[in-house]
Amino acid sequence: APSGVVPKRSARARGRALIRDILRMGDPRLLQPSARVEAFGTPALEALLQDLRDTMAARDGAGLAAPQIGVALQVVIFGGGPNARYPDAGEVPYTELVNPVLTPLSDAVEEDWEGCLSVPGFRGVVPRYLHLRYEGCDPRGQPLRREVSTSTAPGGSCPGF
Repeated sequence: APSGVVPKRSARARGRALIRDILRMGDPRLLQPSARVEAFGTPALEALLQDLRDTMAARDGAGLAAPQIGVALQVVIFGGGPNARYPDAGEVPYTELVNPVLTPLSDAVEEDWEGCLSVPGFRGVVPRYLHLRYEGCDPRGQPLRREVSTSTAPGGSCPGF
């Protein structure tokens, strides 16, 4: 399917989870700019979000962006309950964010170990802002804006996020 287009999935109609392949570091698609979502509340956007949910859960991820599954749209999901890959991390509320904008609220950063589903098997020390605002829309197009500190801040070095 062309970039940014979610292919039809017959398995979903049969009630099965669809686990998408996750692009790996080095794939040039991870470096391409993603398009803004213009239509909200559509079956295509819901199918993309369901693919992201299914894939993130199957890979025990803490977050996943549409470009990581080969869809060049500005859509990211993150958070949820405890995560075995991050046993010491605080709980982050589950969020679906469309057309995200991340704004540091101070210059203060800390470095901590982080992994990425697009770089399997590796972790690295990455800087994170201690105070951050993220904003965009929810999948229905309603504005979403949160200010977070330290362990609840999304981001890091993961491609597409």
